[in-house]
Amino acid sequence: MKRSTFLRAALGAGVVAAVPAPPALAEPQAVLTNKVADLTGPGLTDRFRMAATDLGIPARTPDGRMLFVFGDTFEEPRVGGGWWRSPVALWSTTTDLNSAVKWSGAVGGAAAQQLWDYQHDNPVFSTVLPSDVITIGGSMYLHVMVNKGLGNVVWTEIWRSDNSGASWYHTGAKFDPDIDGGMFQCLSWGEGNDGYVYVYSTGFQRDKPIILKRVRSNQIANPAAYEPWGYRDGVWAWGNPATPILTGSFGELCLRPLGGKWVLTWFNAGDYRIDGIIMDTPTSNLYTAYRQTLIYGGAWGNEDDNHVAQLYGGYIIPGSTLGDLHLSVSQWKTDAGWPYRVMQFRIRNFG
Repeated sequence: MKRSTFLRAALGAGVVAAVPAPPALAEPQAVLTNKVADLTGPGLTDRFRMAATDLGIPARTPDGRMLFVFGDTFEEPRVGGGWWRSPVALWSTTTDLNSAVKWSGAVGGAAAQQLWDYQHDNPVFSTVLPSDVITIGGSMYLHVMVNKGLGNVVWTEIWRSDNSGASWYHTGAKFDPDIDGGMFQCLSWGEGNDGYVYVYSTGFQRDKPIILKRVRSNQIANPAAYEPWGYRDGVWAWGNPATPILTGSFGELCLRPLGGKWVLTWFNAGDYRIDGIIMDTPTSNLYTAYRQTLIYGGAWGNEDDNHVAQLYGGYIIPGSTLGDLHLSVSQWKTDAGWPYRVMQFRIRNFG
């Protein structure tokens, strides 16, 4: 029984006649999800010689555009089809997200070039996959996972661009894949208004929880400056050994300050969906924070606006608000190699 119905019945029976009914509370609005558009694929990105790609991690560039960073990319519309690069990136000057992100150019020229030169499937590693990108002042920082086979991270590192993504150089920051029990591999970060960048991270195997670290914004390329958040001797504190802040099976993460709050979206591998949490601060209790499922996994042939087959990713596109959230979502039909693309979804009433 609704609280208002109970109060009306009780007042009618004279049970609580002396207690005025409280003002009615607004019912939360249902989350509305719809697909805006495919962002990559034939007719969309084949002019950049990247018909097949995934991830599309976006950030606002220092010059005001958007940069989307993609993972394993192929010239033909199928995984393994032709020229293989990763990471690559595209710019967009789109301001109206509801009309879909449009591409204004590729890093590297007419064809999207690999952001730095290396040989795939070399003796040490097979590919380099982006984890997250952030803009701090006039520079952009890209965290990547160096992999020898999918999910087998051999190290991670940070690259930097001082020209809105046009060229990149290694910062020297390199992280062992086994630190923090293997939970500091796939990460996402957001800059607070207190001089710190907050980092949520997990493993790249989709079977580990999340941990939290922070680093001063001007020390982001210094591995020794990262400070863990942990529980010890009955209290949570910075500097304690990293303790999981949320258990589950986590894939790709996206942590962003938004609308006076902090938002985390992620691929929930355990439950086959993309979920979101709204919190006051990165150290908020994620078990009690507001949480919603944003997009459900589905079966091929049975997709609709909020059911997507073989989905992953789920990165917040700049220009989003709590009430009107836009995500770049990946899809890969692994048995056929296509679709393997990035799509844009809109979620209303989340916040």
